[in-house]
Amino acid sequence: MTYTSLQSPADKDYQYELNVAHLYGNLLNTYGDNGNVLMMKYVGEKLGAKMTFDIVSVGDEFDDNYYDMVFFGGGQDYEQSIVAKDLPSKREPIDRFIQNDKVILAICGGFQLLGQYYIQANGVRIDGIGVMGHYTLNQENNRFIGDVKIHNEEFNETYYGFENHQGRTFLSDDEKPLGKVIYGKGNNNEDGTEGVHYKNVYGSYFHGPILSRNANLAYRLVTTALRNKYGQDITLPSYQDILSLEVAEEYGDVKSKAEFEK
Repeated sequence: MTYTSLQSPADKDYQYELNVAHLYGNLLNTYGDNGNVLMMKYVGEKLGAKMTFDIVSVGDEFDDNYYDMVFFGGGQDYEQSIVAKDLPSKREPIDRFIQNDKVILAICGGFQLLGQYYIQANGVRIDGIGVMGHYTLNQENNRFIGDVKIHNEEFNETYYGFENHQGRTFLSDDEKPLGKVIYGKGNNNEDGTEGVHYKNVYGSYFHGPILSRNANLAYRLVTTALRNKYGQDITLPSYQDILSLEVAEEYGDVKSKAEFEK
């Protein structure tokens, strides 16, 4: 049964409200991805939004009209195989959610399961729900592990992270990468891409979690969700207004005062 796992304090005045579905949050939480939820909540509240996070898991319906954002994390092969059996029941509303330009952040297993399929380390093929075009192959006796840095040319933003994945993901022609690899392995260590950006879906292999190290991306996700819900012309505080130098440094978004002021 769907249940609320986290909510903004009730004793404050909020101008907005965002409802976030944490898909299979009771199963896919291996890599500290709950930190992404906490960062969404922090940024949302700074922007004046009451944030409510629901765990939508096995056997639950996903209401694409009710939810404004989705977080879909990763897990071990066993948990992901359980999710893969249930996820087709949510395929149609997830597809509508994506096509209606709503915001999804998908990490590792969540990223893979939105695609066509992925191959486990043992060679077993697990079908995704095919709402996006990418697919993931395995590799023998190897993992991509280490620090990674990418640059998103569309937004002119740089993202930092840590990758730890066995899969090699290849994007489809209608998908853009989240960024070009500056260092690290990225999606597959072949084409210089990392993650995916399709409509308002953002997928990545960054653990750590990604939003706590890249507050600029957290700001982008939450402001996009707010403008989707309340109109593109709403006035929101700037990134610099809500995330001071001290906060940005705490979350690892900048390396120095000089970089922040560029």
